[in-house]
Amino acid sequence: MFEAFQFEFMRNAILAGLLASIACGIVGVYVVVKKIVSMSGGIAHASFGGIGLGYLLNFNPVLGAMFFSLLSALTMGLVTRRTRLPEDTAIGILWALGMALGVIFIGLSPGYAPDLMSYLFGNILTVPMSDLYLMAGLDLVILALTAAFYKEFLLLSFDEEFGTVAGMPVNSLYLLLLCMVAMTVVVLIRVVGMILVIAMLAFPAAMARQFTHDIKKMMILSVIFGMLFTFGGLWISYILNLASGATIILLSGLVLLATYIVAGLRRRTKVRFTR
Repeated sequence: MFEAFQFEFMRNAILAGLLASIACGIVGVYVVVKKIVSMSGGIAHASFGGIGLGYLLNFNPVLGAMFFSLLSALTMGLVTRRTRLPEDTAIGILWALGMALGVIFIGLSPGYAPDLMSYLFGNILTVPMSDLYLMAGLDLVILALTAAFYKEFLLLSFDEEFGTVAGMPVNSLYLLLLCMVAMTVVVLIRVVGMILVIAMLAFPAAMARQFTHDIKKMMILSVIFGMLFTFGGLWISYILNLASGATIILLSGLVLLATYIVAGLRRRTKVRFTR
């Protein structure tokens, strides 16, 4: 595989995997701990409306996805916090509306929509330099927000009621966290695709949680696991000529499943010895 590094698209793919791993490793921990995986899936799928808008108005679909992701994140947060509409219902409504708008916008755009499958299912080998700059910028924003509001996000994730009693702006922090999820969705779209984003957000963080309950250590492990999954999946897809995004997710899912099986066997062994 090393001979492939002479090509620019492969070097871009490695950088994209690194940037994606940083974003999903940090925000994914909050997603798993806060139990908002379904919310993240709703934001990811609603972003399809922005992709369709980009095709219709002839601008970068990733920018359209970012606009729709942030808009859907704020809408979901406000609706679930300020109305009696159940969270799963709000997610389903915005999920469907975003997808429907995307289909309509693409249908209205002239000609054939090129690279549409790469936005749906990911193609890390086609990430241009312009998207790398955008991904790097979003990573910096995510890192800055995490550093600035680390204690607040920690309290929001584990004991939101105490934060409310202590006078912390819980609702505003929750909306900010959802916006960070939206930014991570944009970072991951070109790597694993809009449909598979939810898996990349959850798998590395879920695996890291098996080894530690310290948030900082969990984030570090999650970033490392994300890198291993991304680079491992990229290598396998290159060798076997498979879809890169699906291979990354399949590899991470199999490894995560294996760790849960090993952990379960260890617990059973300990129970037997204690008897």
